Amino acid sequence: MLSQTVVLLSLSLFANAQHYSATYLPSNAPKQSEQGQNGTNQCGGGSDQNSMCQNAYLNSVDDFCLFAPPSPGANSDIGNTERIEVAWCMKSGYGTRLIPDGTMQGAHFIQTPDYVQITGIGDLTKLNVPKGDAGGELDPHGADGNGNPIGGLVFSNAFGSLAQMHEWTNFMSDSEFCFRACKDGPKAPGLCQHIYDVMGCQWNMPGNYAAGTFEKCKGDSGEPMGVYGTSTFFQGQPATPAAHPAPASSQCVPFQTIANGVAATAAPTSLTSAATTNSTIPSSTSSLAVNSTAPVTTSTASSGVVTTASITSAPTVGGTVSVTAGSSTPTSGSSGSTTSGTTSSGSNNGTTGSNSGNTTNGALGLGFTSGSIVLGLLGLFVGML
Repeated sequence: MLSQTVVLLSLSLFANAQHYSATYLPSNAPKQSEQGQNGTNQCGGGSDQNSMCQNAYLNSVDDFCLFAPPSPGANSDIGNTERIEVAWCMKSGYGTRLIPDGTMQGAHFIQTPDYVQITGIGDLTKLNVPKGDAGGELDPHGADGNGNPIGGLVFSNAFGSLAQMHEWTNFMSDSEFCFRACKDGPKAPGLCQHIYDVMGCQWNMPGNYAAGTFEKCKGDSGEPMGVYGTSTFFQGQPATPAAHPAPASSQCVPFQTIANGVAATAAPTSLTSAATTNSTIPSSTSSLAVNSTAPVTTSTASSGVVTTASITSAPTVGGTVSVTAGSSTPTSGSSGSTTSGTTSSGSNNGTTGSNSGNTTNGALGLGFTSGSIVLGLLGLFVGML
């Protein structure tokens, strides 16, 4: 009991004392923001299908990016390439690769008071994700605090002027994606929690994943991942709770489609990667072309707090973080394709799985860029109680 109390108090103290070693804009970012970085944060303008830019943007349903492998191939699954992913964007002007037309089959952007989020489905093999890859999770921390991808930066203008979003989480598979970036503040680490890396999109970011529609909406912030009233779930515990209900949304603006004129092409250009086998990447650039229609207003039921009574049994996920009351520090990392737990709408549709060591940042995976040593000592202390 004492160990559990110490852990919960420490989590609260660290979350409220979050700090960041640096804050950048694209205009003043260094060439590389972290040691060991494979790409760059000085990306210029325009677009380039060979770009190694690792700056992503979450601004709107027609102006967002996803992190995905720089090279195609059977070994380019998210678990193998999480350290070197590059930015693929819907809009030109950021110096990134462009998401080819026909990739997106449904996309739903929502802005809440605390975060922005894009969810949807598509043929993400066009972004070099191998067919059949159940996916993994990317975030600014990783096992060593340098991020997955190393040096990946995220920006948004959704809350006013363009700003860096220090806390974010991005799940990718071959057919489903979700990306949330949280506004700086005390809620950011919890609402952009990154320790549930095998639970998938629909558990971590419940929302609209429907095909055939593209929209941007306003919405409520919803509940932090894994927190159910006064209880907190940790990966690996024998009972997996259902996902929180999708938060209420309104003021949705539909788009007929989202496109930029870039088609997927087989014309190869060799790339050298520090972490994967050399492969080929298509090359093409173009400008954005998006058609929208008049706004419509929709709403969904407001989300409520799921009590511990709603927790149901689900298969235990192997090789994941496991922390229970009175336990010591968690074991980190998972490797291989894994099926996620139950969600509120049934089984999770992938976007889980291989994620090597991307669940903790020294101990419990809190939102810090340089706190792994402190958290490691905390875990050691708790283990001795």
